[in-house]
Parts: sequence; structure tokens; C-alpha cells
Amino acid sequence: MSFKTLDDLTDPAGKRALVRVDLNVPMDGDRVTDATRIERVLPTIRELSDKGAKVILLAHFGRPKGERVTSMSLAPVAPAVADLLGKPVAFADDCIGQSGADAVGAMANGDVLLLENTRYHKGEEKNDPEFAKALAANGDIYVNDAFSAAHRAHGSTEGVAKLLPAYAGRTMQAELEALGAALGEPVRPVLAVVGGAKVSSKIDLLENLVSRVDMLVIGGGMANTFLAAQGVNVGKSLCEHDLASTAKKILAAADVANCEIVLPDDAVVAWEFKAGADNKTVSLDAVPSDAMILDAGNASIETVKTKIDAAKTLVWNGPLGAFEIAPFDKATVAAAKHAAENTKSGKLNSVAGGGDTVAALNHAGAAESFSYVSTAGGAFLEWLEGKELPGVKALEG
Repeated sequence: MSFKTLDDLTDPAGKRALVRVDLNVPMDGDRVTDATRIERVLPTIRELSDKGAKVILLAHFGRPKGERVTSMSLAPVAPAVADLLGKPVAFADDCIGQSGADAVGAMANGDVLLLENTRYHKGEEKNDPEFAKALAANGDIYVNDAFSAAHRAHGSTEGVAKLLPAYAGRTMQAELEALGAALGEPVRPVLAVVGGAKVSSKIDLLENLVSRVDMLVIGGGMANTFLAAQGVNVGKSLCEHDLASTAKKILAAADVANCEIVLPDDAVVAWEFKAGADNKTVSLDAVPSDAMILDAGNASIETVKTKIDAAKTLVWNGPLGAFEIAPFDKATVAAAKHAAENTKSGKLNSVAGGGDTVAALNHAGAAESFSYVSTAGGAFLEWLEGKELPGVKALEG
């Protein structure tokens, strides 16, 4: 896809730059407990500010559903942004109307202003044209640096982009370039690792990937559904038996697309789900009827490593076992570390993201060595599913 970046923005000095960011950060009272999302948008804010633009931040927080909910105010987030940015960040108690206009009017070149929660207005989630116009009234240009909100056709993600010259911020640019390199025009062979609990939450994703990748490793609870569909007794394991026909359909589609499906060769089973529970590794034809599969065994781990070695591009979403509880994190950790090593040595372009994936890679100590790790959650999953993202589409031009 073609989109403009900050490299295409000439002479931003004095321009009012409406910058859509993701500041939906976890809080403990008025304290930000994880500043990752703030840190990711700092390069765009700094670049625009240093070049003399008036940087006006648009963001949502929680789900106030068009009402002013005090606990969902962005006011406590402004000081956290200021601390990390190293310069003052003003705050306006509304994102449109006189309050926002007055705050913008008081800005000097290089100043940074955070406007109140866009979702305090019903027009935001409805993508109401009048609301978008009210937002656009405070800007000369629009910059979207919130890929994590790009799957929403909202006023601040899509509506404004159609009213002002629109650009991708540095984080959005990095995300789109990383994703394009992973599935847009990847270096082949392409390997996808998809894990997690349920097939039902990833049907669209799997159906899209089998036509896009060369190898697909399926792990976690999802693998149990595929194994059961092939007649394997999975005991008391997490398994969606009612999706056997869906699993068979995906396997058939993969066969037609010449995509190799890789399922576990063996399993680590236990009789209770708790840390340090008694467990053993068994072959797939010897899973006890009263036990649960909680991780992939050593033979499976070696198979996954072999597939990683054969790949030039890796897309990863979801853990290979119950990684939150030792010792059932072994397969996820081993595979993640192997992918990280291949990435560091220049053999592999590795892109990961979505839900538990970031936590799993951090647990393995592998996240920093991946080529790109997306914190976008839902937007990353919808991209994997092959869906058009309205906030990205609006930047095309």
C-alpha cells in the first residue's frame, strides 16, 4: 500500500498537527503502571515538536460510551507523557468545542497539548461527520500513530483523515512496513506459528494464513482441537470438539494451498493445572484419558525448531502451551529463543503480536530480539485475518 509519512511533510513549523495516539494505558489510581504505549509514540511527538509544529494529541481511554466518566479521563496521563517526553504537556478538558479551541489557540510552536478522551463524545465511535469536522477544526494536518486503533472506523481514526492532509506517524510507519514485509511481499519460505486456547477465536486468521504462508505450526489448546479431529484421544484437555469439521476444513484448505500444517508430535500431560504439577511426556497415542495436554513435548520442540530453521520469514501469534505456569512454558520458551537467535544472526525476519504473544515472548526473554513485536492486539489480529483496517485505508494516497 502507498501512504505518506513524516518524510513527506515539508515545513511543519507553525502547523497544528492533530496526532492520533494510543494512550489507553493501564492505571493504578492516577499512576500509569505500564508506559509502553506512551514510549512508542514519543518519536513522532518529538520529531514534530522539534520541527516547530503545534502537537495536539488525540486519544481514547476506556469505554465511556459517549459520556463523561471521570475515571476514564486522560488528565492523569498528561503528566506521564510529559515525564517521558521531557517537556511540558498541556491538557484541555474537551477534544472539541471552545475548550479545545482555546487550548490550541494558546499554543506556541513546538508545544504539546493532550485533548480529553475522544470517546466522551458519541460521535467518535459512530464516526459522525460533524464530530470529525469539529476535531479537524483544531488542525492543519493529521498524523495517525495509533495502529492499535486502526481497525476502528472512528472519528479520530478515519473521519479526520479524510478532512486534512494525512500522514503515518513513525510507529504506524514501522508497523505497516514490518507487516508488509511479513505477509505483504515476504521473503519465502514463510512460517506462521499460531497458538492459544481456542480455534473459535482464530478461525478467520487460520483460513487466511493457509493461503499466505508455506508452513503453519499450530500449538496450545488449539492444537488439541485439530488432533481430536484426526482421531487422537486428548483426554481432559481443553478442546473444542464441536469444531472438528472446521478443523478438517482448514486442513483441507491448507492441502490445496500447499501449506504444510505442523501439529505436535508428542505432549506434556498433567492431572492438575498448577505450577509444578506432576507431569510426563507421552506420545500422542498414549494420552491418559484422565489427563490434560498442557504443553508440547521435546520431539515437537525439535520439529518446530527445524521449521524455524527452514524459514526466512516468521509470523507469530499465540503460545505453544500453558506458558504462564512452569514447567508448561518449555515449548514456547524454546521456540521463541530459537527464533530470536535466528533473527539476531540475520537468517530470519520475525514479526509477532496479539494478546498473550507479547507476554509469552517477554517471558522467554526473546521479544527484544524479534524483528518487530506489535502491541496492537485486535488490529494485529484483524490484519492477520486479512481484513482491511479503516484507519490504515484512510492514509492511502
